[in-house]
Parts: sequence; structure tokens; C-alpha cells
Amino acid sequence: MPATTTPLSVLDLATVWSGRTHTEALRSSVTLAQQAEALGYRRFWLAEHHNMAAVASSAPAVLIAAVAAATTRIRVGSGGVMLPNHPPLVVAEQFGTLEALYPGRIDLGIGRAPGTDPRTAAALRRGPASLGAEEFPQQLGELIAFFHSSFPDGHAYRTITAVPGAGDTPEIWLLGSSGYSAQVAGVLGLPFAFAHHFSPENTVPAMQLYRERFTPSETMPEPRSMVVAQVICADDDEQARTLAEPMALGFARRLLGHPEPLPTPAETAAHTWTEAEREIGEQRSAGQAIGGPDTVQRVLTDLLARTGADELMVTTAMYDPERRLHSMELVRSLF
Repeated sequence: MPATTTPLSVLDLATVWSGRTHTEALRSSVTLAQQAEALGYRRFWLAEHHNMAAVASSAPAVLIAAVAAATTRIRVGSGGVMLPNHPPLVVAEQFGTLEALYPGRIDLGIGRAPGTDPRTAAALRRGPASLGAEEFPQQLGELIAFFHSSFPDGHAYRTITAVPGAGDTPEIWLLGSSGYSAQVAGVLGLPFAFAHHFSPENTVPAMQLYRERFTPSETMPEPRSMVVAQVICADDDEQARTLAEPMALGFARRLLGHPEPLPTPAETAAHTWTEAEREIGEQRSAGQAIGGPDTVQRVLTDLLARTGADELMVTTAMYDPERRLHSMELVRSLF
């Protein structure tokens, strides 16, 4: 197949592997961003997760600052900040600061899920109450109002100015893995990114719903969407499947109540998979782009055709940084 011109980006979770430290995981993320920039990827996003032994990206704003300082052109952002975990004013100040430091390079991807378990979410919010779907639009509206100083007269926050923040507006995206966020993004006229790597069964319906509900805004006259897929590209299909197994096993272990750093390839090869682990691992890989270049291009081209997405973001977790770089190089040659 000939290469396509779809813009490519990277989602990273600062993956923690068995036997490696948090310092190594975070430095690996910075190196990965530099490699992505050199290859011509458009964006480098960092996800917010908490209480997960295999994920070190619990403070995306801090890590974004480190990545932006180590790069010069690539857009850097959150994929995403889980808004119910944070007061909107704090998010506006943090990302306003990043935008002021690195003008025109910061993305603020916003999510509604907690990015963790209920107990940890309660610890983040200093109480057991969780913000439901009905509160999320209000939180999002407050966040946008802090960036634009647009609270109406009489509003309790009318006299509060986010410094930095007001006038330092990053590019705001709404993230989702269901139809709810797709509808909110459409109604508000925001760009929308869907987590296909997390919820592949909902990808196409959510993207269709986003376009159906889209209302033009001042900054977005037409819908703009991105799809995020797990991509493991190697020289052939068999090698790629082998490289993907540690991630699949780590994901299965976490869902089965054994949260640990991701197993190394050697640990994975020596592991005897249970039936439940194998089933979860296969479900995790279903619909993702794992294979040689021809397989990866076929899967991703089909995904883009079915979703109508304008951009493609890939998440690639591998133990060997050289193999991960090779995967990114192969994918870049296809798009």
C-alpha cells in the first residue's frame, strides 16, 4: 500500500517495567518525545493515571513541562487530565503556565473518568463524593471560562483571574471512550479524541455521534477528531505479536487484581498463562494494530476509514527502547 498523509501523534504512559525505576520510566518518556519529534510526529500526549504500579504518568502537567523543555517543535499535552480529580482553576493555572512558557505548543486533553479506582479517586478529591456526568459540563464550562475570563456578571467566580491562564489558552480537546464525551465535544464545538485502544467496540458509534451533534464554535467551524490505537509494528507479524505479549499480560494481571510493573519479555516467556489472562489479553489486542508493516497499515487504514478521524495517535509500549523506536519508524513510513 502507498503511504497516506494522516497526521501521526504519540500517547505515552511513562510505563514502568519490572526491574526498572520510576526515574528510568520518566526519562524514557522524555527520550521517546525527542524521538517522535525527530521523526515528524505532530503531538506527544501523556495520560493521567493513579495507583497503578505500571504507570508513572500520575502528574501530566509536571511531565509535560519536562518534555516541552527537552523538545522544540512537537506539540505536548495531556491525554488527558481527568477533570473530576482537579478544581478547574488549578488546571487553568497549570496549563496557562505551560502555554505561557511554550506558546503554541501545549494541548489540554480533558477526560471525565477518574483514571483510577474509586478509593484512590476519593483520596484525590479529599472525600468519597464523585462528580457524575451531570457535573462534568459545569466543570468544563468553568475551565474554559477561566481561560477566556468569560464568567457572566453575578457569577461567583466573576472577579477571579487565572494568572497565568487568562489569555494563555492551550488547544483544548475532549477525550472519551463512550458516546457521552462525544456528544459533549460535539455540542461545545471542541475537537474530540477517542480511546480506541481502550474501548474498540464503541469507537465507530462515538465518532458518528460526535459528527451528528457537532455545533460550530468560534474556534472550530467544522468537527475535528482523532483516534488513539495501540500499535506494535515489527518486521513481521509473529515478531510483533511476541513484542505485544508483555503489555497484554500486564493488563490482564491488573484487571485480575494483581497490579504490578509490566513483566519483561523474559518473564512473559516463562509465564504460564491462565485461561482468564489469555482471554483478557486477546480482548485487549483485538482491533489494535499489531503486526508487520502490511498488517499495521491495513488495520490502521481501515480504522481511519471507518471512523473518519482526521488524526491518528499511537500508543506503543515495549521493553526494548530500540524496538519501540523501530516500530515508530515503520509506522511513520506508512503515514
